[in-house]
Amino acid sequence: MKKKLFLLTVIAWLSSYGTSVLAEVHDWPAYGRGAGGGNFLLASEITPSNVKNLEEAWVHRSGDYHQGNHWTKDKSINSSLQTSFQATPIVVEGTLFYCSPYNKVIALDPETGDEKWTFDPEIETEGKGILHCRGVSSWIDESREEPFACRHRIIATSIESELFSIDASTGELCEEFGEGGRVDLRRGLGDHDHAHYYSTSPPAIINDMIIVGGSVADNVSTDVPGGVVRAYNVRTGELVWYWDPVHPDQVPSVGPGGEQLYQRGTTNVWSIISVDPELNQVYLPTGNTSPDNYGGHRNGSDYYSSSVVSLDADTGKVLWHFQTVHHDVWDYDVPSQPTFYEIKKNGKIIKALAQTTKMGFVFRLNRENGEPIFPVVERPVPQGAVEGESLSPTQPFPTRPAPLTPTNFDPEEAYGFTFWDRGYCKRVSGNVRNEGLYTPPSLRGSMHYPSSIGGANWGGPAVDSDRNILVVNTMNLASTIKMIPREECGRAINELASDDVQGGMSAIEQNLGTPYCTLRAYGLLSPLGVPCNSPPWGHLTGLDLDTGDHLWRVPLGTSRDLAPFPFHRIKGAPNVGGPMVTGSGLTFIAATSDYYLRAFNSETGDELAKFRLPTGGHATPMTYTTAAGRQFVVIAAGGHWAMGSPAGDYLVAFSLPADK
Repeated sequence: MKKKLFLLTVIAWLSSYGTSVLAEVHDWPAYGRGAGGGNFLLASEITPSNVKNLEEAWVHRSGDYHQGNHWTKDKSINSSLQTSFQATPIVVEGTLFYCSPYNKVIALDPETGDEKWTFDPEIETEGKGILHCRGVSSWIDESREEPFACRHRIIATSIESELFSIDASTGELCEEFGEGGRVDLRRGLGDHDHAHYYSTSPPAIINDMIIVGGSVADNVSTDVPGGVVRAYNVRTGELVWYWDPVHPDQVPSVGPGGEQLYQRGTTNVWSIISVDPELNQVYLPTGNTSPDNYGGHRNGSDYYSSSVVSLDADTGKVLWHFQTVHHDVWDYDVPSQPTFYEIKKNGKIIKALAQTTKMGFVFRLNRENGEPIFPVVERPVPQGAVEGESLSPTQPFPTRPAPLTPTNFDPEEAYGFTFWDRGYCKRVSGNVRNEGLYTPPSLRGSMHYPSSIGGANWGGPAVDSDRNILVVNTMNLASTIKMIPREECGRAINELASDDVQGGMSAIEQNLGTPYCTLRAYGLLSPLGVPCNSPPWGHLTGLDLDTGDHLWRVPLGTSRDLAPFPFHRIKGAPNVGGPMVTGSGLTFIAATSDYYLRAFNSETGDELAKFRLPTGGHATPMTYTTAAGRQFVVIAAGGHWAMGSPAGDYLVAFSLPADK
């Protein structure tokens, strides 16, 4: 009786409080739902026992997709326009918001998928290469009441590096923000090709400030724009502070008129930023300094590269930083959102974060001070760099948890569908430098394993905070890197790349300003297009955040849409995207090169159900519950050039049948 009375009291309190508390429980207000990610919602209408009954509830199509980009028959890249639909929607105050690859922001009814409005920034697509957008952000002005214009704003960026403030009710720009609702993020970057700097990740919001980074094109030049991170007033668009990621002893650059010019070629923050309002800290996952595979010119400019960097939210001053790779020449930048969780250690609750990496390592840090939760040790790594380069003699290795992916490629275990292509893979992997993780790029050609697309990538982990389980997807693929002396860089790719080092989808990257260009094979593949390392090529892993132990590890996906019959039942597929977890103990993930959304048991890793998509779902799904109590799971299915899945524009929602 007392329990019943208590529940009735809570329900009455929630009802009297209004919709905000209920909305907080059921909405998905940010890219990773929380300000520190996690991709977790307590919703439990969909359970392990009924998830198999999910059915398609609605589909929304923006029309924004383009199939152009592809790998040619000679395995070189054709850089014509293509889209990759990577957005994770948000749901706030009864409306779903997402961005299309053409950077349109679209508002939908979350129950029906009907369109409410569309904001079109009218970007110029010519020369942009691969168009994508991972999400938008939301801010509500608590000092205003509805229907005050721009009380609720959607904050978005574009591949043309503009920052927008959009009225969430109408889709109109908020005129008092910046110049007519826009802020130009190219200010202070100096002259540059617009294709070399762009913004694709949703900004973070803390203390009525928008925190935004930017992407810098890989392996173009030492003189690309810098990776400055800036804070803007969310109401006015005025610049509040900036963090230029240069060595603490370096003097900031100024222009001829005394104006601030951000340092060029610095590490950038292209992935998802986290914020902790209680600690008043901003957490940045940084990339590596340009270009990726040679750093002889850096002279300390990569002091903050491939790191988690904590800034004071009021000033932008560095509070601490933890480097996951020293002097990174492997493109092992930190790819995913620093993800929050809590752990009890020695009788104390520690505010922590988990950082997944392309190496397959998970670094677990105290987010107050950056100290590792479990020891991280410096271990010797292979040496012998190209002339002009200087490598770090050691690299940091977390002692717990164990790596999520293998870090050594044995040529004797090379894989192939036939004796012929298996022999090819064995020969290629045996002819390049191959000394395990952190084998340096070389003139001979070097094994890169895991490759620069992971291990783990931008999809990041999900954290079931009820069970303290971290779930993360990884890839198990190899690639090769060959350094080409500058005087030879004008030769054709087929002249520079014998089969012994090409081994897959290859490109020449110019690295202007350095003594070398780079021949990079993005996948070490056989002539039949098969990865040269043994399957599984993709995994889903559950980690116990209290102990650091692997709870389970299962192959993720199959080769159904990657390989012909009879090879399409191989378990474990290449994947890009991320997982989402629910309070009922479910993990949802698409991500794979086969076209499915899957549901797993978060405690055991058992696959419970799968649902066919129109193309690859290379995004992170999300979930929400409507006012009527109906739970939806939503995934963007838009393909990905690197996964071989065709481009599309399908935003697909699943739910249990309405009559059940």
